[in-house]
Amino acid sequence: MEQRESAQSHKDARELAYGAASGVVSGGRVVLAATPIGNTTDASARLVSLLETADIVAAEDTRRLFDLARRLGVHVSGRVVAYHDHNERGKADSLLDDVDSGATVLVVSDAGMPTINDPGLAIVRRAIERGLPVTCAPGPSAVLDALALSGLATDRFCYEGFVPRKHAERMKRLRSLAGEMRTIVFYETPHRIEETMHDLEVAFGGSRLMALARELTKDYEEIRRGTIHDIHVGVVNNPPRGEIVLVIAGATEDEALQAAGSVVLNVDELAQLALDIADKQNMRIKEAITKVVKDNPLPDGSFVSRKDVYARVLDMKNE
Repeated sequence: MEQRESAQSHKDARELAYGAASGVVSGGRVVLAATPIGNTTDASARLVSLLETADIVAAEDTRRLFDLARRLGVHVSGRVVAYHDHNERGKADSLLDDVDSGATVLVVSDAGMPTINDPGLAIVRRAIERGLPVTCAPGPSAVLDALALSGLATDRFCYEGFVPRKHAERMKRLRSLAGEMRTIVFYETPHRIEETMHDLEVAFGGSRLMALARELTKDYEEIRRGTIHDIHVGVVNNPPRGEIVLVIAGATEDEALQAAGSVVLNVDELAQLALDIADKQNMRIKEAITKVVKDNPLPDGSFVSRKDVYARVLDMKNE
């Protein structure tokens, strides 16, 4: 009995100290806590304390949570629930009901900060709507680590998440960013990195500076720096393994002006251009349409419908 009372007193004291430091003296709250992205020793003392004392731990993968706790020598005393992409919206309100009753709900992802390409956004939004307190226990971030190590400008940057998987969607996104003057950060996977590097060179040109960071904070951490073309060649000759972050220099003023000032052709103009090319180059009209549409993307990176251009070509021939 005395041991249980002592442990409870210790827990109460730690929670009080944490509450005073975070500005929350009493009552429930949601805490988003960053977990190590590779090196276990990057775990903060605050994360350790929260794992020990939180009433509920909402984890993206409960097995990884317990593995992390084991490596940290921490006993997770609270209730552990699975909280991932497929159930976070459905579970947000029930967890917030516990917060409303005075519980501390700790939200953790497999690695890094929740909500950054990981679950957590749903409970934050609902907590704001319900007027319940939300705070962060900051820590490791692959985005910021890669940015800091890239050697590129850090005063203004944008994070674009994972590069789209499909080629057409990827090119649309990349073309829309061709005039972006801030440093751009992407996530990518090893099995798509060669395709992505090819498309980056097409969309941004081979001379733009960039960095490829992999396995950050781990034993095999590597940062490759150079032009997009150099990195592309390196990826082909020596494919990188592990988790990858791409950091790309922003456009120069000239590049941004060129992207912003590019002429946007409407369907009539594209149809006429296709007819001219087909005539001058002895090309089939469908091939000419494909060429002019591909060579004239819209400002957002998308393309005019080839069907619309073809229909207008037929109209022109009949006029």
